[in-house]
Amino acid sequence: MSPETMSAAENSVAEDRGYRDSLTKIEPYGIEHIPDVERHGKPRSQFFLWFAAGMNFPIVVLGFSATYFGLPFWAAVLAIVLAGVTSSAGMGYLSAMGVRLGVPQQMQGRGPLGFIGNLFPVAYVNVFAGIGWAAVTVILGGQAIALLTDIPFWVSSLILMGIQLGVAVIGYNLIHFLQRILSFVLVVGFVFITIVAAANGKVVNTANESAPGFDGIGGWIIFFGWFFSFIVAWMPFASDYSRYLPNTPGNRRGAGWATMSGNFVTLVWMGILGTLLGSTTTASDSIGALKELMGPWAAVGLGVVALSSFTQNFLNVYGGAISIQTMGVPVKRHTAVVFICVASYLVALWGQTGFNSGFTAFLNLTAYCIAPYVAVLVCDYLFGGRRTERGLRELFDKSRKFEWGFVAWAAGVVLSSPFWMSSIYTGPIAAAFPQIGDLSYYVGGAVAAGVYFATHRRKRLSGLEMLDRSAAAQTL
Repeated sequence: MSPETMSAAENSVAEDRGYRDSLTKIEPYGIEHIPDVERHGKPRSQFFLWFAAGMNFPIVVLGFSATYFGLPFWAAVLAIVLAGVTSSAGMGYLSAMGVRLGVPQQMQGRGPLGFIGNLFPVAYVNVFAGIGWAAVTVILGGQAIALLTDIPFWVSSLILMGIQLGVAVIGYNLIHFLQRILSFVLVVGFVFITIVAAANGKVVNTANESAPGFDGIGGWIIFFGWFFSFIVAWMPFASDYSRYLPNTPGNRRGAGWATMSGNFVTLVWMGILGTLLGSTTTASDSIGALKELMGPWAAVGLGVVALSSFTQNFLNVYGGAISIQTMGVPVKRHTAVVFICVASYLVALWGQTGFNSGFTAFLNLTAYCIAPYVAVLVCDYLFGGRRTERGLRELFDKSRKFEWGFVAWAAGVVLSSPFWMSSIYTGPIAAAFPQIGDLSYYVGGAVAAGVYFATHRRKRLSGLEMLDRSAAAQTL
């Protein structure tokens, strides 16, 4: 794409800054379109990045909750596998979109929602999620270090956050490099934990009707939804880590499959491990359960948990910083990283107690807003003419305040709210029919897609002419 083509849009053209594959240079790009001269990397990098991020204890926490619902082992495994297939496939497609468009996922939302319209989901879902997920992971890692060393939690969590800040400031290339190394290190650690858990644990294949959350098929649907929403929560960030790959059909396909595989393998593995932990220990929390089950090897298990906190938080902090820039806040990416880290550390100190219940409530509330958002992004990418040069330019046009995609997203959120099922808020339909489980994600996504198709041919809210949606115009 020539500079002349892109010149009409603010900050849409990024010159060659010599970043390439440097591991020590601070990444000079933020939300700008990555120029062809800076495109580098292989699709397999997406596997290692997401594999390392998924090899993390929050997924084990979700698996641990199978005991709360009284699910038999086979039913829990089925829910985890089905959730992994469906949600990971979505992540793979969004990753391929990043290769083609060369901009972060949240920036793509400016297309169908408009600049102001996109602020609502980005401010709540992405910035809030970036801070919240980083705090969640620091809590788990900090607790593990505190149990290992007896040092105060505020010190252990500060150490973790300091390292994560340094890596996220340097940015994209170093994150990919460290995720690849940590993939090999953590796979050894989690294989060891899995072997010990399998040797000391037991598989319970009968339903526990006396469990506090037992509700038959409804409990299974909720459990499925928690695993589904874990990957959904990553979806607004998928393109952030593939946007530097050269835009070729092979790279788009490769990035999609690699992203899907990395997410699926770890979600299933860590989820089943958590289910095994929950069914074989007397501890009431997942970290305590791990320590109990590992016995004399507890130090190794807790050390692996502490190390795994880095792989997810590199992405949480980096993605949160991109979100701040997407909102139009005039700061450099590395400055936004510092803000996200400080905020996450403070939230971790505040939320270190009562973690498990708060974690699931937080996970649900963010996913309720993300599912309609992703539905609108994918519809716009496929049917809205976004894969054109003008469609890309529009992402940087702040004069487009609102578009019909914002209406579709808002309708998805509002009309799914009666189905919400959370300790913070339970909708009237979910309260009246708990046996049907939590259907919020699917209702929200379906409503948003339906409203998009009902409005996307209407005159645009910005008043601009329609994008060219013909097959010949899709040149990106």
